[in-house]
Amino acid sequence: MTGWEGFTQGEVRRWRGAGFGPEEAAAWREAGVTVPADARLWSTAATTPATVVTWQRAGMTPQDAVRWHELGVAPHDAARRHLAGERPRRVPWLARLAAPEPVTPAPEVVDTLRRLLRAEVPADVARAYADAGWDGAEAEEWARRRVDQGDARVFRALGFTAAEAARAGLPAVEVMASWWGAVPLEEVAAWCAAGLTPEEAAGQRASGVTAEQAAVLRALST
Repeated sequence: MTGWEGFTQGEVRRWRGAGFGPEEAAAWREAGVTVPADARLWSTAATTPATVVTWQRAGMTPQDAVRWHELGVAPHDAARRHLAGERPRRVPWLARLAAPEPVTPAPEVVDTLRRLLRAEVPADVARAYADAGWDGAEAEEWARRRVDQGDARVFRALGFTAAEAARAGLPAVEVMASWWGAVPLEEVAAWCAAGLTPEEAAGQRASGVTAEQAAVLRALST
């Protein structure tokens, strides 16, 4: 498998089956496109690994890109119109004037976006984290669990892990509201992740159970 270092045998078969050589496949993966069929669709839309970020940052799927391409719309214009809420169909030209111009992303934004896409995070979720200034490594676990990036910042400040925040199943503000006054703010993550309700945690704490003891239950529940 000369040239296919870093690919499993199954991945090599899929990329070859889609008509890609090792260099092309590696470039697409580096650009955040991990599925050969998607790379083929991006190619159909005259997109390359170097230019696909224009479409990705607009939250478009490769199917969207193909449809825009079939309408004869250039990538930059398609991204602008997609961000404005338009979907691939012909509309009066006056309606297009209200669409905002997409801003060229900073390199660190592109790096975060591509890292998250390589982790198979949906494009719209990845874009939200990238645009909010998250580092890709820090964002990955949160984005993979589809935690809203704003909620993720609050949960992380409270001491929750990404998995615990996802299990909570509530926006961060609702979690804070439900635990308000039950235990000190810095202990919320330990008690909540241990599986207790605010009322149960308050009762346990009043009985002398400490946050450190709750942390033991928390560790067992992971």
